Order: sequence, then structure tokens, then C-alpha cells
Amino acid sequence: MNEAELLARLALVEALHAGATTPGEANAAALAKERIRARLAKLQTEAPSIEYAFSMPDHWNRQLMLALLRRYDIRPYRYARQRRTTIRARIPERFVDETLWPTYLELSDLLHRHLEEVTQRIISQAISADTSEAEERSGGPVEVRGIEQG
Repeated sequence: MNEAELLARLALVEALHAGATTPGEANAAALAKERIRARLAKLQTEAPSIEYAFSMPDHWNRQLMLALLRRYDIRPYRYARQRRTTIRARIPERFVDETLWPTYLELSDLLHRHLEEVTQRIISQAISADTSEAEERSGGPVEVRGIEQG
């Protein structure tokens, strides 16, 4: 999948979670964003917002969640001395359950699959075509020195 195809699929995911009903609507990301904002505004008048703490496993997921929150005019924050992997926001529960979290999960999956494909292709072309896992050996090590990435 190339970048243009990925962008189109990302827009489609958002449109589907916005309640697009026709193919024309499904292709209109701007309309989807406005429908989602309108739904959020309605939910904010119907029910109180709850403080959510999202714990993001990596930089990519954190960037995605921050972007989604800001896209819908939700202000993310964290408290002093909290880890950077924590994102907090005050949002109606129904919006999180019906729109934000399902959209995040689908977009995250699409992006991770794309990043995996790109990484695999670059490593195999630039470094080694053999990107298979390490062989498994029986027995245990005699002496080990470990190195762990930060």
C-alpha cells in the first residue's frame, strides 16, 4: 500500500465512524470531521465529561491519539510528573465508546501494518534480504551480556 492509498483508507475509517451513509459521504473527510464534532457537542450537553487517562504504548500511538483528540477540539493534557505515555482528556463516555476509541483502534492498526510493510521493505532492500527470526537453540547460555534499547 502506498502513501496515497493509506491516506484514503484513513479518511474512510473516520468517515465510517462518523456515520457516513453514502459512498460520496464516505470520501468526504471534512464532512466526517464536522459530523463527529457535532456529535461530540451534542453528547457534551447530554452527559458530563469524564476524565480519561489513555496510556499509549509507543510514540506512534501517542501521536495518533493526540492528533485525534485535537482534530475534534478536545484538549489533551497530563499532570506534572506523569509519564509522557499518559494522555488525559475530559470527554463524554459515549463519545469514547462509540467514536474515539473504535476510530483510534482502526487507525492504529492501519498505521502499524503500513509501518511494518515499509520497515520490512527498507531493511530487506538496504541491509539484508533475510529478515527471518533468529534460530532457536536447545540448552542455555554459558555467559550472557545483555544490551537493551532505552
